[in-house]
Amino acid sequence: MKIKKILLPILLSSAVMFAASATAQTFNLAYTLNVDSHYGKGAQVFADEIKKLSAGKFKINPKPSGALGGERDVVEGLQLGSVDLTITSTGPVGNFVPSIYALDFPFLFRDYQHAHRVLDGEIGQALLAEFKDSGLIGLAWSENGFRHLTNSVRDIKAPADLAGLKIRTMENKVHMSAFSDLGAAPTPMSFTELYTALQQGTVDGQENPIPVITSSKLDEVQKKLTLTGHVYSPAIVMMSKHVWDGLKPQEQQWFKQAAKVSAAATRQAVADIESNGVKFLREQGVEVIEQVDKAAFASKVQATYDKYGEKYGAALIAKIKAS
Repeated sequence: MKIKKILLPILLSSAVMFAASATAQTFNLAYTLNVDSHYGKGAQVFADEIKKLSAGKFKINPKPSGALGGERDVVEGLQLGSVDLTITSTGPVGNFVPSIYALDFPFLFRDYQHAHRVLDGEIGQALLAEFKDSGLIGLAWSENGFRHLTNSVRDIKAPADLAGLKIRTMENKVHMSAFSDLGAAPTPMSFTELYTALQQGTVDGQENPIPVITSSKLDEVQKKLTLTGHVYSPAIVMMSKHVWDGLKPQEQQWFKQAAKVSAAATRQAVADIESNGVKFLREQGVEVIEQVDKAAFASKVQATYDKYGEKYGAALIAKIKAS
C-alpha cells in the first residue's frame, strides 16, 4: 500500500511530463555557422532555457550551417513566417532596419566593454524596438566579435596593401564602402558561399571575427591574418513577428529571457575562443600580423562616414562614440 502511495505521484508526474513533451510546440532557429560555433552554443542555451521556462511547452529545433539559407534568406523568412527564430550578424539586417547600419561603421567601438554598454543600454534597446515595423522582433544583442582580415595573396599592414584585392564582405553598404575607400574590391556574397569562393580563388580574402574564422575552418584556405579589428560585429537574436503575435504576454517574456541568456552564453563563447584562437590559427600554419597601422586605416575610411553618416544617423553615431 505504501509503495503504491509513493509510486502514484511519480507516475502522475511522468505522465504529465510525457504529455507536455508530446504536445510541445516546436520552433525552428536558423543560423549560418556550424553547430560547434559560438552561434551553436547560443542556440543550444536558448533551447534549454525555453524548455525550462515553458516547462516543456515550447521546443527549439536548431537549424545550423545555413540549412534554411543564408542570413538574408533567413531574415526574409522571418518576415514571411517561414522561419521562426534566428541568430544572425547585423550584415543583412540594415537592408530591413536601416538604422542598424549605424553600428557597422569602422572603428566606432573602442572595445568589448564599450560595445556591450551601448547595446545593452538605452541605445541598443531603442534600436531593437524599431524591428517591429519590419515584421521582425529583436529579442537581444548577441555577438560575433571584432572583425579581422584574412587573405591568400600578401601581407596586409597598411591600407595600400589592400589595393586591388577582392575581399568578400557582407551584403552591407557601409562595409562595402569602407573597403572601397581602402582600395580593395569589395565582393558581397552569402557566408554560405564563402569557403568555396576562397578555395577556388573567386575572392582573395575576407573579414570576420576570430570565432567565425576558426569555427568555419577558413585557415584551410587562407594563410594570412591581419588583426585590424576594424569593425565590432554584434549578432542579433530575432524572431518572426508572425510567431511573436501568436504568443501570450508571459510567453513573449520567456522568449526574451531565453534570448538574453543565449546572448550571454554566446559572448562568453566568443571570449573563450578569442583567448586561444590566434594561437590555434598559428598552429594551423596561418601567418598572423599584429603590427597594423590602424590610424591609417581609420583615416582612409573617414570617407564612408562622410558618405553614409548623415543617412544612417550622424547623431546616433556621435552618441555611440560618446558613450
